[in-house]
Order: sequence, then structure tokens, then C-alpha cells
Amino acid sequence: MKLQIVELIDRHHQMTSVAEILGIKQPTVTFHMKSLEEEMQVKLFESRNGKTFLTEAGQALLHYAVKMNALAKESKRVVREYDSLYRGTLHIGASYVPATYLLPPILQTFSREFPGIQISLSVKPSPMIRDMLSRHQIDLGIVSSEPFTEQGLVAESLCSDDLILVCATGHPLTKSGSPDPEQIARTPFALHGTESSTRKVTDQWVNQHSLRLRSTVELDSLEAIKQLVLLGDHISFMSRMAAWREKEQGWLHILPIPGLQASRYIYSVHNADRLPSAQISRFQEVLREAVPSLGKTCCRRSTQLSGAPND
Repeated sequence: MKLQIVELIDRHHQMTSVAEILGIKQPTVTFHMKSLEEEMQVKLFESRNGKTFLTEAGQALLHYAVKMNALAKESKRVVREYDSLYRGTLHIGASYVPATYLLPPILQTFSREFPGIQISLSVKPSPMIRDMLSRHQIDLGIVSSEPFTEQGLVAESLCSDDLILVCATGHPLTKSGSPDPEQIARTPFALHGTESSTRKVTDQWVNQHSLRLRSTVELDSLEAIKQLVLLGDHISFMSRMAAWREKEQGWLHILPIPGLQASRYIYSVHNADRLPSAQISRFQEVLREAVPSLGKTCCRRSTQLSGAPND
């Protein structure tokens, strides 16, 4: 405020006018003027014919006061723009299924509406995304996961994404209609990587039925698992969303997983201690508007990330 007073005194030469512009009382203006002179240890203002003028020292200070006042005004404008969706960076973390099959059209929609906002997307397994949220490393997480309760995180279910058994069209299991757990255990199986939520559910299912998978190959890539299954021998558990496109094209056959108790959903997750910015709030709105239709049709789109690791 002191530097604003310097600039306004030079412009208006009346302390009453300065006080009115700043919305303060005239004695407050006088106080700040004297305080500034004491701080600078030099006389900055002088009175002539009932008006106030800057001394030579005051004129020297004015040169910098104008610049600093302009910078202060600019800084406020920039900060407001960050909170007004004009510019900034939105840090999103997503597990591999939503990052590959759900988010691309949503990111395109948001970028068209707010081209000044940069989006940084980290693609990791669901547990890692939740850990990044807990550590405040990202603003928002989009994960495919079984229901979870984690202290400090708030999860909003966007759509279901159940796990299914996939095999190539013409695989012997397709003839059985609904294979039993023992049949699955005897069939070569493509396992997801140990960090994925799908692997966690798979291990739980195996333990639940007291099984031991006969022949396994572990791959840390969802697309690699699909390619192996498409060759004809192996089967796997997989997100329905991830397998839908190949099913539509007649390449994969989808079967229910017998005795699977875990439900699975796509969640929007944020840290409970973090006040959502305008960018985060608007992105969440775009998600809510788009997911009901995309959750059913997004896998018919051609958008895929080749070699994406698995959920």
C-alpha cells in the first residue's frame, strides 16, 4: 500500500483523493507516508499550497514504485487466472484401464474447453495411484479397482468395470458354456503383474478355491496379455472394458468367472485434505457427464495405448 500511495500522490497531489481511491481514512494515508519516510530515512513528500508533492527522492522512488505496483497487480491477475480455468497444470494419475480406454476422449473434451490448462497424466497401477494421492503428488486419481476404504482418500464411483474370463474364439473353454474353477486351473493362464489390482483379485480367487494354476506366464502389460490370449492357448482374467473392443471384433470370447465375489468399478479419487481447485472441480464435472456413455462405448473406439501395463 505504501508504494501505491507514492504513485497516487504523484498523480493526484491530494491525500483526500488518495484515501478515497484506496478506501481508507486520510490519517491512515498520513501514517503510511511518515512510515515510509522513516523506513527510507529521507524526506519523500512535501506540501505546497495545500497540495502534496514528491521530493526529488520521492521521484526516484516513484520510478520503482510504478514498476512494483504493476508487478503486484499482474501477480494477482495470474493467480486469479489459475483459479479461473485460464491457465495452470492439472496433475492426474490413472490406472491402465481407464487411462487407455476411458480418459482419451475426456482429455480431448477438457482440452478443447480449456486450452490454457496443461494436463500431466501419470499411468500407474491402482495401488500406486492411491499412494501418489496420499502423498499429494497428483491432484486427482482415476482408478479401476475393487471397492476400497483408505483413510484420507475420497472415492466416487463413476461406472462398473467387472472382471471377466477371456479366451480366444474357438478355445476349448468356449464349448463348456460356464467353466468350473478346476477347468480354469488346468488351462494355461496369463497372469497380470504383481502390482496390479487384477492380479490381487486373481490371487484371492485362486486361494478362495484352494487351486494351483497349472501353467502360468506373468506379463506386466495388458496388451501383451491380450496378444498371448489371442494366440489361442492361454486364458486370463481381465477388465470387461479392456476386452470389449476385441470381443466386438470377434477375436475374444468372454465368460463369467465362477465364484468371483469381488465387484469392480472405475473411481474418481481425491485427497480429503486437499481443497479441489477450479480445474479439478471442472474436470470432475466432465468425467461425470461423459462416463455414463463412454463406459459403454469407449472400447469401440480405436484409441488404444500399445503395450500399456495392466491394472
